[in-house]
Amino acid sequence: MYIGIKHLHSGLAYLALVALVIVIIYALVGSLSNREFTEKDRKFALIAFILSHVQLLVGLVLYFVSPVGISLLSGEAMKDPVARLTTLEHPLINILAIVFITLGYTRAKKSELSRAKFRSIYMMYAIGLVLILSRIPWSNWLG
Repeated sequence: MYIGIKHLHSGLAYLALVALVIVIIYALVGSLSNREFTEKDRKFALIAFILSHVQLLVGLVLYFVSPVGISLLSGEAMKDPVARLTTLEHPLINILAIVFITLGYTRAKKSELSRAKFRSIYMMYAIGLVLILSRIPWSNWLG
């Protein structure tokens, strides 16, 4: 079960990252071109929103079923940069990133002006993306 969830978390990460990048670019272009925010635009943002949230849920499940998840939460593990990244930094920063993505999507839904909707999506999704990229354990993921 652990291996399957780990592979799902890694594979889904590619989809979530690509979706975030596409939506950020799409919303930026929409804002700069002053075009009307449509239902299609909302659905694109929703796809990235859903993928990032599913990725978070799979990651949280992985955290609790992993042999190295919670067991590393100790003072000694916090001295090891790799253990600290896996155990503390990666989960917390990614939860924060999902909060920013959620805020962007929610603010876009509540905004009246198209430009404000686009701006909310590209700014908040971009902050979320940068946070996610900053805490990916690249050596584990690509190795």
